[in-house]
Amino acid sequence: MKTLGHRLASPWWRGAAAALAGALPVLAFPAPSLWWCAPVALVPWLLLVRSAPTGKRAAYDGWCGGFGFMLAMHHWLLPNLHVFTFVLAALLGALWLPWGRLVHRLLAGTPSRGRVAAALLVLPSGWLAVELVRSWQGLGGPWGMLGASQWQAAPALRLASVGGVWLLSLLVVAVNVAVAVLIAVRRVRLPAVAALVAVAAVTAAAWAGAPRPGVHGTVRVAVVQPGVVAGAHSADRRFDREEELTRRLAGQGADLIVWGESSVGFDLDDRPGPARRLAALSRQTGADILVNVDARRSDRPGIYKSSILVGPGGPTGDRYDKMRLVPFGEYVPARSLLGWATSVGEAAGEDRRRGSAQVVMDAGGGLRIGPLVCFETAFPDMTRHLARKGADVLVGQSSTSTFQQSWAPAQHASLAALRAAETGRPMVHATLTGVSAVHGPDGRPVGPRLGTGESTAHVYEVPLAHGTTPYVRFGHWPVYAALLVLLAGGGAEGLRARRLRRPAPGPLVPPARTAHGSPARPGR
Repeated sequence: MKTLGHRLASPWWRGAAAALAGALPVLAFPAPSLWWCAPVALVPWLLLVRSAPTGKRAAYDGWCGGFGFMLAMHHWLLPNLHVFTFVLAALLGALWLPWGRLVHRLLAGTPSRGRVAAALLVLPSGWLAVELVRSWQGLGGPWGMLGASQWQAAPALRLASVGGVWLLSLLVVAVNVAVAVLIAVRRVRLPAVAALVAVAAVTAAAWAGAPRPGVHGTVRVAVVQPGVVAGAHSADRRFDREEELTRRLAGQGADLIVWGESSVGFDLDDRPGPARRLAALSRQTGADILVNVDARRSDRPGIYKSSILVGPGGPTGDRYDKMRLVPFGEYVPARSLLGWATSVGEAAGEDRRRGSAQVVMDAGGGLRIGPLVCFETAFPDMTRHLARKGADVLVGQSSTSTFQQSWAPAQHASLAALRAAETGRPMVHATLTGVSAVHGPDGRPVGPRLGTGESTAHVYEVPLAHGTTPYVRFGHWPVYAALLVLLAGGGAEGLRARRLRRPAPGPLVPPARTAHGSPARPGR
């Protein structure tokens, strides 16, 4: 029987092993939620890439690992996008090609102490550069950023308030690189141990010194989750169910009621009857209702997803149109080129329209809310912007009913913890079919999570906070630091290559001498 070493000599076996190793970090995310394995989940992939016979093969191993990571992270898309899921995973996985080459360049063979020290800075920075590129919404957005796996760890949430999810990703990769060095390069342990100590020191400093949100009172927010409603006239029957659940909130002292994404399937201007029913619900419960309309608008062409606030007198005029759409789910990028995706999966047959600006709404009683729609809660810059605009509560309206039996609902709900911790503002994640959740300004859960099997309404006592977190104040500084590290590393490598290309001086030739031993004069 072939040994593992012999199997890895085969390009096919090696590629499969790299893809499997790249998929391992996904176990740290919901639904498995083995968050504690993230600091070592990249180690098998790092060791495999390090052992590649050539830099070119290492780059290919990086691509295969990236493919495995992206496919595992988005596997729940398979029933809808089918074979196109593999195409997307292969395209996004290619972002790890240069990262694999960097791993081999810095850790292959028996690296010096200097190379190991450089690896502990450059490899986490390279990983962050990959996450930065793929965070562009056209490439799928920042879903599955490695740091997001740490949403349950209180120390990680404190770090998120300092540098956002970017800082978490940077430190998680640094720990993985240090562990890989301790396993494979035992003769050069000092830089790796120093890196682990530095990560521990940064975490301790954030825990002890980062400003904590100052809590000043609470607000009662109700989440209405109707559950799965399918079949003919589902939009009307869902509205009826949401109306029934909202009536039960009368007398419970709610300050705000939140319905999920696509909770209203028709334009309220076109159908004044439902608008009057919503206004009656607002009067009955004593709270404004934030609904989400997914419909073709009567005042302008196209389909929009819009968060609309409804008060006792009807729609208040506060409206937010979703800005960042889900690729293929809500629009097809470069439709003329990739439109064939609609024939092999459930890609959008018509592109939805985008909003132009984020909005902070006045929900009454001085309460200011910042709405986001579904996919947008994955973008840390959007919640940061709402916090800077003065939002007291962040509200994400979502619907993952298409992926009800997958890991997607739990993964999506976990993002609320990070967005709350980053901004120091509580976040409400309200969905049609679960998982719905509320997190306080420190990122910790408030009240129960509403699972995918529940059809209910629940009122949460949400703590309000004041103050500004370092992340809101300074933004994506870990990204800028990582890019500077890569720039400095590239400059140093360029100088080194230039020195190697410089021709060595020729041998010194002694001057000719006469028969008497004196130097010969020119012309003699």
